[in-house]
Amino acid sequence: MPVGVVGVGSMGRNHARVYDELDDATLVGVADVDAERASEVADAHATRAMDTPDLLDAVDAVSVVVPTPYHADVVSDCIHADVHALVEKPFVGDVATGRELAAAADSAGVTLQVGHVERFNPAVRTVAEVVENLDVLAVDAQRLGPPLDRDLGSNVVHDLMIHDLDVVCALLGDTPDSVTAAGGHDGQYATATTTFPGGVVGSFTASRVTQQKVRRLAITARECRVLVDYTDQSVEIHRSSAPEYVAGNGGFRHRTESVVERPMVDNGEPLAHELTAFLEAIRAGSEPVVSAEDGLRALELATRIDDLASRRPAEVTP
Repeated sequence: MPVGVVGVGSMGRNHARVYDELDDATLVGVADVDAERASEVADAHATRAMDTPDLLDAVDAVSVVVPTPYHADVVSDCIHADVHALVEKPFVGDVATGRELAAAADSAGVTLQVGHVERFNPAVRTVAEVVENLDVLAVDAQRLGPPLDRDLGSNVVHDLMIHDLDVVCALLGDTPDSVTAAGGHDGQYATATTTFPGGVVGSFTASRVTQQKVRRLAITARECRVLVDYTDQSVEIHRSSAPEYVAGNGGFRHRTESVVERPMVDNGEPLAHELTAFLEAIRAGSEPVVSAEDGLRALELATRIDDLASRRPAEVTP
């Protein structure tokens, strides 16, 4: 399938690299407002640097990896050109625009996938199978890291926390019906507590001021506790055996053993899984793994949390 990438900054470069590595795709070209950067990436993959309109004329599908404020315009151009699009998260800047784009893509028969890449993390895929058989009580997601040396142009909720919001909503198959949140450090730290229908409590923390990189999800269920490390792509299931009393030294002592299971996790680069799934959805004419509706659900929740986290104490009504 002839494909391209619009926007080849730090993340877009990876899209170009992966497309170039896939057997079922041909990287026809890349586009970027920085012509020198586009040429550099094109040369690295023996392809062409092109203007966006020319690129859309030459491909069947593209990854849209431009800054979020430009997502809507580029995706709209893709729809009008009958080009399938994978648009990086967050889907768009506001929900209303996203709904218009989703409706337009559906009417045009254009596949529109949102780039929530953690859904394709092998550890998340493994834990999704585990959760199906659990009575989940609570989830706790932490996505922390040190300050970056570049301006991402988005707050920590829409940049980091939104990943975990999407993953947890997908795992639970639902959206929270209550949300509280707080934040600080000029939008670089935020925490939220949510309650899902059925009573599952969700806790989310995102930070760009923590001097340790953490990407973890903990799931508390009646049967066990599940720990997911996104970076290591690992899953641990902690269970307790039945407590017992053991005789010794003329008396009895209480003992509870903990059993740790480590399910097999298929390795692989999440982005490669994501782009492969995108192309498969196009060929099959099927709903993508992360649909526009999924992207809107995560965006709506992230916006709600950011609004709450951005309020000063005096603005919060008791």
